[in-house]
Amino acid sequence: MNEDEVREFLGGNHRAVLATYRRDQTVQMSPVTCGVDLEGRVVVSTRETAVKIANLRRDPRAALVGFTDRFFGRWAMLWGTAEVVSLPEAMPLLEDYYRLVAGEHPDWEEYRQAMTDERRVLLRIQIEESGPRQLG
Repeated sequence: MNEDEVREFLGGNHRAVLATYRRDQTVQMSPVTCGVDLEGRVVVSTRETAVKIANLRRDPRAALVGFTDRFFGRWAMLWGTAEVVSLPEAMPLLEDYYRLVAGEHPDWEEYRQAMTDERRVLLRIQIEESGPRQLG
């Protein structure tokens, strides 16, 4: 799968596992919901206090595998560099993220308050490699 095919797949399939690197270079993995922003970056909402954020602030390398709701079937993977956008700058991006993965929220004020209370951030991952690839 090339990068455009990965973007197309993740634009319609939002379940994924994100891998980041711990200080000792072992992998830490987290289930996430992802989307693709207008610039073609993979976006993920998470909490400022999550271990993956500490990992990415130290080492921005990220890997992600996305799959369908049924799990088995098509899937896509990518490797790239992640950027962490914190509040308050993240709020309009978090709203865009919600629209990408779930549509319109019934109460945007409630959503904004929840994002603030949960100390949400937005991860933006620039795709540098993609897969799966055929061997041979």
